[in-house]
Amino acid sequence: MTASIGRTTRAAVPRIPRGYSGLTLFSYGFRPFFLAGSAWAAVSILLWIPQYFGEFMPTAVLSPRDWHIHELLYGYLAAVIAGFLLTAIPNWTGRLPVAGLPLAGLFAIWFAGRAAMLLSPLLGAAPAAVIDIAFLVTLAAVALREIVAGRNWRNLRVLGALLVLIVGNVVFHAEAAISGVADYGIRVGIAAAIGLIMLIGGRIVPSFTHNYLRRVAAHGNPGRLPQSFSRFDTIAMLVAAVALVAWIATPSRLLTGVLFVVGGALQAVRLARWAGDRSRSDRLVLALHVGYGFIPFGFFLIGLASVRPDLISPSAGVHAWTAGAFGMMTMAVMTRATLGHTGRPLVASRATEALYALVVIAAFARIGSSFAYSELLLLVAAFAWVGAFGGFVLVYGPMLLRITRSAGNQC
Repeated sequence: MTASIGRTTRAAVPRIPRGYSGLTLFSYGFRPFFLAGSAWAAVSILLWIPQYFGEFMPTAVLSPRDWHIHELLYGYLAAVIAGFLLTAIPNWTGRLPVAGLPLAGLFAIWFAGRAAMLLSPLLGAAPAAVIDIAFLVTLAAVALREIVAGRNWRNLRVLGALLVLIVGNVVFHAEAAISGVADYGIRVGIAAAIGLIMLIGGRIVPSFTHNYLRRVAAHGNPGRLPQSFSRFDTIAMLVAAVALVAWIATPSRLLTGVLFVVGGALQAVRLARWAGDRSRSDRLVLALHVGYGFIPFGFFLIGLASVRPDLISPSAGVHAWTAGAFGMMTMAVMTRATLGHTGRPLVASRATEALYALVVIAAFARIGSSFAYSELLLLVAAFAWVGAFGGFVLVYGPMLLRITRSAGNQC
C-alpha cells in the first residue's frame, strides 16, 4: 500500500528472522552495528579532543593522530558498513539474515578490536593489530558466503571494495609498527571507503530519489526523474578510481591534482543527473544527495591542493570526505534504514533533521579549520559531530533495541 507524499511503501519483511527468539539487538545486523558505531563515533571524538590539545597523551602503539584516523575508518565506519551489508545482503540474495549467536560473535570481534586498540600498550602492537584486522576479514568472509550461496554475483564488486579496505588496515598497522606513522594505509583506507560510497551510493541515491519522485508524480506533480546507470557512470567511476590510485601513490604530483579535478567534475555531473533538486521536501532523500555531494567537493579540494599547496591544505579535501561524505552518508543511511526496518514511516522528524544539520556543521567547521587554523572551529566541529552521533543513539537507540509493530524494507 502506497502512503502519502513523503512516505514510502512498506514491504512485508519479517520483523525478526523466522524462528528467531533471542535478543532483539541481535535479530538484524543494522541494530547492534548502527547503535555501537554511532556511540563510538561520538566517544572516540571525546577521547580525541584532549589528545589534540595536548591535555591527555596516552601511551598507545599508534600516535594520537593515527589512532583518531584509524578509529574513524576501522571503528565507526567499519561498524556502519557492517550494519548496512548484513541488512542489505538478505534483500540482494533472498536468504535469511545473519542473526543470533553468529551476529553477536561478529559484533564481539568488532568490540574486541576497539578494546585492543585502546589497550595496545598492554597487548603489544602485533596482537592488537591481529584482533583489529580480524573484524573486517570475518565480515568479508560472511558476506562472500552469503553472496555465493545466493548466487548474487553482481554484488561481488562491493566485496572487492571491502577487501581494499582490509588491505588499508593491514598497511596502516604495518607502517605504524615500522616507521611510527601511517601514511599509505590512511590513503588506501580513505580511498576504499570513498569507492564504497560511490558504488553503493550510486545505487541507492538515484533509486530512493526515483521512488519518491514517482510518488510525487502520482499526486499530480510530474517532472524529470534520476537518470539510469549508463556508460557515463562507468566512466566517472573509472576516472575517480584512477585518481584515487594516483593519490595513494603520489598525492602531491600535478598529474594527481588534474585527475582529481576531472574526477570531481564527473562526480558532480553524476550527482546532478539524479534530480536531487526535486527532493527538497523529503529530507531523508535530500540527506543522501547532500552526503554524496561532499565526494566531488573533496575531489576538487584535494585536486586544487595538489596544484596550489600554498593556498589550500590537502586536509581540507580529506575532511570534506571524512567528516562530510562519511558522516552525512552514514547518518542518512542509518536513519533511513532504521525507520524502514522497524516499520516506521519514512519521514524525517525534527530531531532527525537536527542530526543532519549537526553533521553538516561539523563538516564545514572542520573543513574551514583546514584553511585557517582556529581552535573555535575545531571545537565546533568536534562537538557538532558528538551531538550528531550521540543524538542518533538517543533518538534511534530505542528503535534499535525493541521490536516494532511491522517492518519496512529500505536497504
